[in-house]
Amino acid sequence: MLKKNNFFKKYFSSSLKFKKNLIKTKKIFKSFVKDLENGEIPLLNSYEKNYKFDFSKTTVKKFSKYENIVVIGMGGSILGTKSIYSFLKKKIKKKVFFFDNLDSNLYLQLKKIKNNSCFVAVSKSGDTLETITNLRKVISKNLLKNRLVIITELKNSDLMQIGIKYNAEIIEHKEFISGRYSVLSESCMFPAALMGLNLYKFKNLKKFVKNKIFISSLIQNVSGIYTLNTEGIINSVIFNYDSCLNDLAYWYQQLSAESLGKKRKGIYPSISFGPKDHHSLLQLYLDGPKDKFFTFFNVSAKTTTQNKKINTITKAQSDAVKNIFNSKKIPFRQFTFSRKNESELGEIFTFLVLETILLSRLINVNPFDQPAVEEVKIETKRLLKR
Repeated sequence: MLKKNNFFKKYFSSSLKFKKNLIKTKKIFKSFVKDLENGEIPLLNSYEKNYKFDFSKTTVKKFSKYENIVVIGMGGSILGTKSIYSFLKKKIKKKVFFFDNLDSNLYLQLKKIKNNSCFVAVSKSGDTLETITNLRKVISKNLLKNRLVIITELKNSDLMQIGIKYNAEIIEHKEFISGRYSVLSESCMFPAALMGLNLYKFKNLKKFVKNKIFISSLIQNVSGIYTLNTEGIINSVIFNYDSCLNDLAYWYQQLSAESLGKKRKGIYPSISFGPKDHHSLLQLYLDGPKDKFFTFFNVSAKTTTQNKKINTITKAQSDAVKNIFNSKKIPFRQFTFSRKNESELGEIFTFLVLETILLSRLINVNPFDQPAVEEVKIETKRLLKR
């Protein structure tokens, strides 16, 4: 999946600024590795194979008997699970339903959910308004019946109170793992276990930080984005050409926006869907302001005869855009997925998380908090108390 020449090929071939930033990025990476070895980034423990989950095989077996899984959460508490499900859907025999917004249309899904279902509610704080609201809607339909799992910090909260009342299985959401970085921790790995996936195939952090191709790609990539950022090119367009990658794109969008968007700094990530957006946004991308860089998501997996023609057309359209981008010197990089398995998905999760942490160090922001969002939560609670 990762190839050095997949990242901004030709765009920085003669850039002195890029070469200087490449040296700077290498120094930042060495500092990061030291912090990693010294245990100063505890959330990355969950990206290691030896990370101990706060749930047992017995718990997984108990809830795996249900045909349907209903996941209730918001933002980082659910986007990772959605990414896993959509990326690996062909391997998963169960139906998974997601409640990830306040939308009355979502409640229509409750009619589709049979009695043979379990419910997983995820909220790090335990007080996420939308999660609690949706969970109470499920409660009103009398669907729980001792089939509830909650993943949250072990403290008094609205979610914890509901869990105790309904005799839920309680799994700890570690305090040091924030939602958008929790994709390989309990919040996403427990639902993944219920889907029948191999959790340990997702995790290879130690292997990756020693892999020359992975690290070379990471450093080249981070240096490229940082150079673009210093030149005022701060709009990041994720150009996705396969629907199984839609949720991965949304996960990455949140990771980048919420981690780096601070102190009047950051990168604005948006998502485009090809080839549909060729007929709406491509004119702007090609001939509008040169303030954007692009990340292409493609799949090269073997397809059935029925889908071969469609995939051939889609690939030609994607390649055509890249060729014109090259000719117009529009910066882009590409990720091409081939195997559609846990290991490959774990690799991109890890790559993009490390990318974000390194970029945060280069632009000097804290990638692990979201102070402005907390202000909105406080104001919402104030308004609801009126």
